[in-house]
Amino acid sequence: MKKLSLQWRITLMTVVLVGVTCVLMNCLISYSGKRYMDSIGSGISAYSEIEKGEPDSFDPQSKDLDRELTIIVSGAQASFNTTNWYITAVVTLLGGALAYFVSGRALLPLRSFASQVENVQPDNLTDMKVSEDVLPEFQRFSKSFNGMIDRLDEGFTAQRQFTGNAAHELRTPLALMQAQIELFNVEHSDVEPETAEFLGLLQEQTERMSQMTKTLLEMSELNTVPCSDEIELEPMLEEIVTDLAPLADKKGISLEYDGNGQITGSDTLIYRMIFNLAENAIRYGRDDSRVRLYVSEDENSIFIRVKDQGLGIAEQCRDSIFRPFFRVDKSRSREHGGVGLGLSLVWEIAALHGGTAKVEESGENGTTMLVTLPKEKSLI
Repeated sequence: MKKLSLQWRITLMTVVLVGVTCVLMNCLISYSGKRYMDSIGSGISAYSEIEKGEPDSFDPQSKDLDRELTIIVSGAQASFNTTNWYITAVVTLLGGALAYFVSGRALLPLRSFASQVENVQPDNLTDMKVSEDVLPEFQRFSKSFNGMIDRLDEGFTAQRQFTGNAAHELRTPLALMQAQIELFNVEHSDVEPETAEFLGLLQEQTERMSQMTKTLLEMSELNTVPCSDEIELEPMLEEIVTDLAPLADKKGISLEYDGNGQITGSDTLIYRMIFNLAENAIRYGRDDSRVRLYVSEDENSIFIRVKDQGLGIAEQCRDSIFRPFFRVDKSRSREHGGVGLGLSLVWEIAALHGGTAKVEESGENGTTMLVTLPKEKSLI
């Protein structure tokens, strides 16, 4: 019963109610009909042509009754009962069908609300409020939902503001630390090996923290970026491949791109999204392998795929890799300088443009990342 929808529950309850009511009415009407049929003898008079010509009272229990009259009365009773049961069945079925369609109409606001809830994302909370001009039964529900949306929006806004402020405040001292370390390395080139190793590690971690604060600052400012550029993807892919060529050459990786398409969005953010995917594929791909970027489309959507020949991503991690600071292999991330924000930024940018990002397939022969974007979506 728990697996049945609310509409079917209402329908079954109505069928049971109508059925029980019809059965009770049928029994009552049948009892009354048979009783009055059996007592019609008190109102029927039989005339005898042979005897006195005076009317005699009609007794249904008399053995001298006319055979044809008895058959007619008994047949009427049987027909009456059968007809009642047919009517009961028809009324019950019609009541059930009517209840199904009426309950479906009555539940339309709830279905509309459910479909709206499915589209709630952190970047579109203000657009997801439901109308409070609804049936009285749904008014309190709508007000509670809108209140929850307001609280979530305030929470996400506060979180973005804190992240942006923290990243902004950290950027200056980190830049100063980097400058001081570089200056020290120039002025003290003859330091002992242990000191040089320590300074190298310090410089590496400082650069890593600078990159993390830069990414956090970008993520906190995503909603302020206009998304109204007309973007041609093939020139962008060519530019990304050119920019990443030095990194790919270090590992002997061949970079390829193919396909074209046009979308509406932020040129800067779309570039960063594809760049992050390609850079990630190069960093975690096998040496002397291949990374391919290709674009395809259908009537309404653009599909951007980045395929590498790396070690693959475990199935249980495929949904988690888009979370901030999540890393499949922390040791490999440290080795390549990753902070766990690149794919999170990819997901945020895709969501901002009304699209999605996911692991399309992954195995021992590599991974294919898929970003699906609508061709036209203006978010300002």
